[in-house]
Amino acid sequence: MKIFGARAETFSAMRRRALAKAGADLTAGQAAPADATSFLGLEEPDLTPAVQSALKTLLSEIDDLRGEVGRLKARLTETEGLADRDVLTPLLNRRAFLRELRRIGAFAQRYGSPASLVYFDMDGFKAVNDRFGHAAGDQALRVVAQRLLANVRESDVVGRLGGDEFAVILVQADAETATAKAETLRAAIENVPADLGQWSAPLKVSYGVRLIEPGSEPEATLAEADAAMFVRKRAG
Repeated sequence: MKIFGARAETFSAMRRRALAKAGADLTAGQAAPADATSFLGLEEPDLTPAVQSALKTLLSEIDDLRGEVGRLKARLTETEGLADRDVLTPLLNRRAFLRELRRIGAFAQRYGSPASLVYFDMDGFKAVNDRFGHAAGDQALRVVAQRLLANVRESDVVGRLGGDEFAVILVQADAETATAKAETLRAAIENVPADLGQWSAPLKVSYGVRLIEPGSEPEATLAEADAAMFVRKRAG
C-alpha cells in the first residue's frame, strides 16, 4: 500500500511525539501511557501493520496541518499589525490610535489612573512641500515620528492622525505633567534641523494638551486637544 505523506520516522516514535504534543508526560525511557490520550487505549502490539501505516499517515498530516495553522496565525498577526500602522511612518494610524485612546480612557475610569493626550501639528508644513517637494515633506513627517518615538516611554502611545498631525497618549500623567512633557517633545522635534536628503530644514510644531477624562469619547478628547493646539498656534 502506498502511503502519501508518511515519514521515515517509526510509528512508535511518531506516536510518542504526538502524545507529547497532546500534553502527555513522556520522560526518557518511559513507556507511552495506555489511556485516553493514546489511540483509544490500544497498545502498539494491538495495531496491525496496515493500521499503523494509516495512523502514521494521519499523524504526518496532522503535523502538516499544525504547521499550516501556525503559519496562518503568523500571517494574520502580521496583517493585523499592518492594518494598524500608518502608511508612511512607524506610528499607529488614526483608527488604531483612537482604539488605544478608548482603551486607556476605560482604564482611567476603572482604576482612577491619570492619562493625558498631546496633539501636535506641524507649523509651515505646506512650505516644506512647496519648496523642497513632496518626497522631502514625507521625510519631514518621518523625522517628526522618529523623534516622538525616541522621547516617550514604551507604555506611551504615538500615532499619526493624518497629514501633518500627530498625537501622543501619556499614561500616568496629569495635565501639568503632560504639558511639561509636551514641551520636551516640542524641543526634541525643533532643536535639530531635519535632514531632507539634498536639503536641511528646521521643523516647527504647535501642541495642545488635554486630560483624558474617565470614560470620555476618544473623538471628543481628540477634538478638545486639537482646539487647545490651535489656541497655542494662534498665540504664536
